[in-house]
Amino acid sequence: MAKITAQEVNKLRQSTGAGMMDCKNALVEAEGDFDKAIEILRKKGQKVAAKRADRDSKEGAAIAAVNENATEGAIISLNCETDFVAKNDAFVALAHEFAAIAVNYDSKEAFLAADFGGMTVAEKLIEQTGVIGEKLEIGAFERISGGFVGAYIHAGNKIASVTALSENVDGADVIGKDVSMQVAAMGASILSYKDFDPAFVASETEARIAVIEKENIELGRLGKTLKNVPTFISRSQLTDEVLAKAEADIKAELIAEGKPEAILDRIVPGKLERFISDNTTLDTEQCLLDQNFIKDEKMTVADYVAKAGVSVTGFKRVSLA
Repeated sequence: MAKITAQEVNKLRQSTGAGMMDCKNALVEAEGDFDKAIEILRKKGQKVAAKRADRDSKEGAAIAAVNENATEGAIISLNCETDFVAKNDAFVALAHEFAAIAVNYDSKEAFLAADFGGMTVAEKLIEQTGVIGEKLEIGAFERISGGFVGAYIHAGNKIASVTALSENVDGADVIGKDVSMQVAAMGASILSYKDFDPAFVASETEARIAVIEKENIELGRLGKTLKNVPTFISRSQLTDEVLAKAEADIKAELIAEGKPEAILDRIVPGKLERFISDNTTLDTEQCLLDQNFIKDEKMTVADYVAKAGVSVTGFKRVSLA
């Protein structure tokens, strides 16, 4: 039997991430042949992966990365079975390595077939399944391109986001990170209210009104103040005709209250802005550019990026939370 040295065991451990005893046993079985020992560990991983194929892997790490030129960005989630593994430094480091590779590929399939130190990413997942003893898989795969791409990974590695800007301007790194942080924190689903499907907005309006009306029945029974039932929920519904009517209604209400017509022009704009705010709740929930900027709620995200002379062309978000 070949004599196995501590140096050989450590070399195999550094190469595969497997435990010391697993590496020693593999080298003993391979009679000191390094490549054969790696193959033995891979086969062990295949067996473990087959046994755990039906396990849920909802924990993990969501990691974002950008290329050297900051023109391509990607997010991947490396999924595992338990939060204990998800918090392991070596596991998180592996997720970062995967994300750095993902930036260079347009699809999840191409990424899984990409080289990872002499094996494919898919093979590395199987190998590490054997090492860790839990099912590992790539859950989410998102990619984006732009004039400049910024990224953000929330503490704990459960949420990651990337944002594409129209061009690389002074301060683009700060803007890209800020907007990506907004995406992570506020969970927008689309860029602007202009991108909404009218059928979705109509359906959502009906559903929200039904919920509020039902709540008001209970509030009325308890003698509490009823909630306002909105007529609209998105700027996409506020046509010129709707806004003109709202303005006329505001003026009529002010006159009925005895306000002099001479001061109406100073009061109406603020009340009209309030009307728009009250009737665009869907936008502030789901539209990135229409949300209040988390670092300065006096402006929207659109206002923030416009100050720098750029626009947001797209974003991606992955959450394991």
